Amino acid sequence: MELKPGMSALVTGGGSGIGKALCIALAQKGLFVTVVDFSEENGREAASLVQNENKKFHGDLKVPSAMFIKCDVTNAGDLSAAFGKHVDTYGGLDICINCAGIAIKTLVYDDRSDGTSTWRHAVNVNLVAVIDGTRIASQIMRSGKKPGVIINIGSAAGLYPMNFDPIYSGTKAGVVMFTRSLAPLKRHGIRVNVLCPEFVQTNMAEQLSRRIIDVTGGYIKMEDIVNGTFELIKDESKAGACLWITKRRGMEYWPTPEEQRKYMLNLPKSKRMLTQNTFSTVQTPEVYEKIVVHTLTHNFRDATRLERVRLRLPVEPHNALVKIIYAGVNASDVNFSAGRYFSGGAKETAARLPLDAGFEVMDVLAVGIVASVGDSVNHIKVGSPVALMTFGAYSEFTQVPAKHLLPVPRPDPEVVAMLTSGLTASIALEKAGQMASGQVVLVTAAAGGTGQFAVQLAKLAGNKVVATCGGKSKAALLSSLGVDRVINYQNEKIKDVLKKEFPRGADIIYESVGGEMFDLCLNALAVHGRLIVIGMISQYQGEHGWKPRNYTGLCDKILAKSQTVAGFFLIQYAHLWQDHLDKLFDLYASGKLKLCMTRCIQQVSLDPKKFVGVASAPDAVEYLHSGKSVGKVVVCIDPSYSQTLAKL
Repeated sequence: MELKPGMSALVTGGGSGIGKALCIALAQKGLFVTVVDFSEENGREAASLVQNENKKFHGDLKVPSAMFIKCDVTNAGDLSAAFGKHVDTYGGLDICINCAGIAIKTLVYDDRSDGTSTWRHAVNVNLVAVIDGTRIASQIMRSGKKPGVIINIGSAAGLYPMNFDPIYSGTKAGVVMFTRSLAPLKRHGIRVNVLCPEFVQTNMAEQLSRRIIDVTGGYIKMEDIVNGTFELIKDESKAGACLWITKRRGMEYWPTPEEQRKYMLNLPKSKRMLTQNTFSTVQTPEVYEKIVVHTLTHNFRDATRLERVRLRLPVEPHNALVKIIYAGVNASDVNFSAGRYFSGGAKETAARLPLDAGFEVMDVLAVGIVASVGDSVNHIKVGSPVALMTFGAYSEFTQVPAKHLLPVPRPDPEVVAMLTSGLTASIALEKAGQMASGQVVLVTAAAGGTGQFAVQLAKLAGNKVVATCGGKSKAALLSSLGVDRVINYQNEKIKDVLKKEFPRGADIIYESVGGEMFDLCLNALAVHGRLIVIGMISQYQGEHGWKPRNYTGLCDKILAKSQTVAGFFLIQYAHLWQDHLDKLFDLYASGKLKLCMTRCIQQVSLDPKKFVGVASAPDAVEYLHSGKSVGKVVVCIDPSYSQTLAKL
């Protein structure tokens, strides 16, 4: 929902703390706000502040731009009357925020009273009033036949136990599960979401021991609470969503898809849709073409040749035969063709020849359509679009264990980019980089496939992003993706810019170039900084191929500043692929994630080169290493299918 001047919101508990901040933030968007609070002094002050903000949007009005209504939210009649007055004044209700909440000082098991003024009252304020407010607001929105959003303010204490106030923790957990159970209201145009922050500097939080606050990393900024609330309001895909905000980890949705799968009786609707999106039966030829490695050398063209191979049928019981539509190109393909990724000596590696080419499919970099399945395979159907997890991407067909296939919406080239470049950036930044918000993140070779994802994910997490590239067109692309500072090394020296503009250093560096760039990045790393090595493309090509380098003094440097240099190889994080893929698809579907690619059907203007058919794979690998590419380089294995997809 887009927030526009003239819309209206009602906020319970709006006189202080989070509620007050949200009232003012809504007023800054031009919304009329009703402040509901038990404290007349606090409520009137908040309403006055709202009116001052609203003067920027509204001139002469027949109604006040803000109202204060004194109300005990545990009194059902008074609460209903407050909603009624709001509707009578503003003609409807667009947004409701149930924010009222209290804590109690006496532990429930030490309370000798009947609880009327202690724990029973807390239950009524924190949970019953939220249920009642949600009920009334949803009925108003449904009767007005207009879309609306209800935000319930929960707490991180509703996601994990808070021993010093079990009643607060229990009631907030109730708010979380109540809200998540209301996802079906979206069918009526009403979205109900819950925000669960850790400690914010409010009067309630200041009553707690400072030691407890410090253990969690300190207070969260009120700005983060406002941003999280607005995200839940604006993102139309969020219904029954729970947004968890911490100082340690930033914003993340709870539970994760992995946790959700543990208790769901059926696959979520989105998963069912993925497997139901099937294509017509694939014709299986007697022979097909594929690229094989016949000689070990870093020169990919010299190492490979195109072969015609007879298709083996029937498919083995636990396998699936996949027709490949798009295959991704990776800088590491030249290392694979040189035998760098195999254990043992040169003789043992040579004994493996010939090898199917297409290293990056080991990192989930091919998409296609299931052509046939073995007798024991029942979780995926013929015609299903899938991503592959095995060797041999540069091939028209490949037979793989069915358990290595990931269902995807369509076998599009965008999926190829998302599956490798996107997963690498998403998992590496989270696990190796431990990315939070408010950090400086430097991305090298940022206009490349994974670099584009890294800068966007870092920006979405609330960080200042610095990116390096070579060329005006690449710099323009990165600026369009929201990068705060683009360093075009063709015009300025990276070292000088970083030293002058970022003297404290970068908290996280996402590095894929290697060589001199690695040295430069290490020197530009902040105290406690993390340097993530995802590759070293500058070292892959050369007269003698990839040679390991000595980094003299590396240990001395990272010890002096408590820094971390972490390597990242995607195949070792396979257990996280599905969760991060779900997140990337959600971001892409909501328009928060952009893709820029080099591909065979719809070229971006900067990369007009086409790579069509299996035989074009060596051309694509050389093009990637030329430094001319912008975004993900993809080979269209079967142009006839890509044309069919384009019509769908």
